[in-house]
Amino acid sequence: MTILVTGSTGVIGTQVIEHLQGSGADVRALTRSPERANFPAGVAAFRGDLADITALRDAMKDVDTLFLLAPNAADELTQALQAVSIAREAGVKGIVYLSVFKGEEYTDVPHFTSKYAVERMIAQRDLPATILRPAYFIQNDIRLKDALLKHGVYGMPIGAKGISMIDVRDIGDAAARELLRRERSDTPLPRETYELAGPDALTADSIAQIWSAALNREIRYGGDDLDALETRMKSAGPEWLAYDMRLMMQRYQEDGAVASPREIERLTALLGRPLRTYRDFAADAARQWSAQ
Repeated sequence: MTILVTGSTGVIGTQVIEHLQGSGADVRALTRSPERANFPAGVAAFRGDLADITALRDAMKDVDTLFLLAPNAADELTQALQAVSIAREAGVKGIVYLSVFKGEEYTDVPHFTSKYAVERMIAQRDLPATILRPAYFIQNDIRLKDALLKHGVYGMPIGAKGISMIDVRDIGDAAARELLRRERSDTPLPRETYELAGPDALTADSIAQIWSAALNREIRYGGDDLDALETRMKSAGPEWLAYDMRLMMQRYQEDGAVASPREIERLTALLGRPLRTYRDFAADAARQWSAQ
């Protein structure tokens, strides 16, 4: 039993590998820098990335199941489509693909449309795959620590419509369960799709209230200013990515991204336990920050 994990050193990839520990599966991790990677014992590091076709073909040899996480790059779609084709050529019997919540609807957000195009390829080629569609990651808000602690501001302009944010540990758990289900099957399994969304429809005001309680101080919402978000993101990354994030936040403000009760029930059943909440995340973060 061999599983290949791409995006292995990132936020989600590390969670997937952690949740695969003790499963009995042989795990390969694709990484640009094996010498710097700190994988658990038993995980075999393979040098390469999704843009390196030769390395990807080598890593895919004798692999039964693939966890495919395409990087947030300008050529994300090309990399993902090529990886799916190479998996198909290699005879991989199961794919778990990390897509995005609302990908079919948010057609003006580049990385949403890119991920949905990969879903369309998987369906058109009738590949045995599980599509995981995560909502906005709860842990993204760790980056707001300074604004929360120094200025009393929640600065992510998510608006008032609501987002069903998901804990990255729940994403990793769901991915590992689906990887192992496909890995342990003697034959390729039919396609499945899961919306990975948290139990609460979170708004800017409700999150500010959660942080106020967690930090025991008043936290206010910084407002819906998308110009400020884009400027801030351009200072830390490429301009195209800053604009992509602006478009995503604009759709959150206009339409929200709230999961249905049925979608939450399906994910809860897959995990076999309640989903983690933003309130618990904020309380844990506040405890860690106060101890530093």
